[in-house]
Amino acid sequence: MRYQISGKQIDIGSALQTHVENELNSVVEKYAERPTDANIIFSKSAAEFVCEATIHLSTGLTAQAKAHAHEIYAAFDQCSEKMEKQLRRYKRRLKDHHRQRSEPVELSQASAYILASDSDGEDSEPDTLQPIIVAEMETKIPSLSVGEAVMQMELAGAPVLVFRNEGKNGLNVVYRRDDGNIGWIDP
Repeated sequence: MRYQISGKQIDIGSALQTHVENELNSVVEKYAERPTDANIIFSKSAAEFVCEATIHLSTGLTAQAKAHAHEIYAAFDQCSEKMEKQLRRYKRRLKDHHRQRSEPVELSQASAYILASDSDGEDSEPDTLQPIIVAEMETKIPSLSVGEAVMQMELAGAPVLVFRNEGKNGLNVVYRRDDGNIGWIDP
């Protein structure tokens, strides 16, 4: 597995890098098969250290975790615990479904846009109906089952996930509802 350990405005020493690699290796070997790479970023937010970790699995799924602490090692340890919990749930779900994905998740290309927010307030009428595009980028839409899409959304900590339904080969959406349940849009 490839590790990319970096710091934003922080110098990351070799002792911390060795600690991160050893700890993540033990977590990943226990719960995930064939991880491809891990990206760990340390930063400082006021008096706290922030650790963000992303692990890409060969199945195409991605696990993410983020933690804050006053000590940099404590921030990583909390992040590692969250990652371990996510990977344990992922493995348990795979066993519960009695299905293992033998081939990687198929990804389709799509465009993603970030639109400018209305800074005047919600009650005012916009001057034009054309939105202002702040950023345009390429994104990938995975081809998953509904259960895998819900799992990927929870692993990524995202509020919504657009995916191509393997069963019907159409675009679907899963999202977290305000009541805490998961919504599924199948047009």
